[in-house]
Amino acid sequence: MGLKWYTARRVAWAGVVAFVILTVTFVLLEHAPDAQLARVQFQAAASGRSAEAAAEAYARRRGLQGPLWERYLEYLGNLASGDWGWSDSRSQPVVTAILTALPYSLLYTIPAVLLSTVLGIGIGLYSAFNQYTKTDYAATFVAFFGVSIPNFWFGIVLLLVFAVRLGWVPVLFDAELARTRPLSLANARQLALPVFVLATSAIASTMRYARAEALEYVRAAFVKTARAKGASDWRIITRHVLRPTLVPLSTILVGDLLGVILSASYLVEVVFGIPGLGRLSLDAIRRQDTALVLGTTLVPVFVAVVGNLLQDLAYGWLDPRIDYGDR
Repeated sequence: MGLKWYTARRVAWAGVVAFVILTVTFVLLEHAPDAQLARVQFQAAASGRSAEAAAEAYARRRGLQGPLWERYLEYLGNLASGDWGWSDSRSQPVVTAILTALPYSLLYTIPAVLLSTVLGIGIGLYSAFNQYTKTDYAATFVAFFGVSIPNFWFGIVLLLVFAVRLGWVPVLFDAELARTRPLSLANARQLALPVFVLATSAIASTMRYARAEALEYVRAAFVKTARAKGASDWRIITRHVLRPTLVPLSTILVGDLLGVILSASYLVEVVFGIPGLGRLSLDAIRRQDTALVLGTTLVPVFVAVVGNLLQDLAYGWLDPRIDYGDR
């Protein structure tokens, strides 16, 4: 009963969080300067027509008439019925635009997440067991490098070196190739740099946290006892250090990886020309396509909510002492 009640409360809070984020985004977009409206008014005035009439026609065409709260309630009602709205900038439903862009983002984010999780935790554990050695210093340097270097600058440098100068990877991203042959070697070549750029910063963050958490258990009494009983290094790492390390680490992993990957996806997709969700959201913000901005906001919110819920439920599996009571 405790787990069911806990899950129900988390789902309810997820709905509250999504509502708050949508509301703030809707209000901010409403009060942001509209470059398209200014352009329409300027063109109308330059041609001798009424700028006010042009602004009214623009608002009517974009569905921006009426009080803000009425338009927002109408949007929430449509959202509840599965209608995410119409994208004016792309002349298609918002759901269609998102489903078209999402696979391109998944092509490089999934490998980046897997690499950053496995390598980050592995390097962090190795550094903890080899503290203050040359390899530990090298791993620490890599971590600081990955966290500090700007993704967009790093991506541009890699493009200039490996695409322009060496010709090992294509300069321009071929969306048709990614759509028709996602598992081909040619597609892997054009995804290599985006995956590497995204994974570098994510590996660095994961490695730092894994090392810090593992250091608490490397010299613990139960680890020394396991060594004295003749337990192998692999058993000590996986059973006695990794499992307790994953409990606090899982709290950090979801939020930190989501922050790194979702924020970096905007820059990565612009630099490499990937028509994914980040670029779609950025174009929607530039054109003030309210429905599309809200739709692209819902996707990471849903991923974050589900990810945090799964991480909380994983606590009970990683540490049986954790109880989901009715408190």
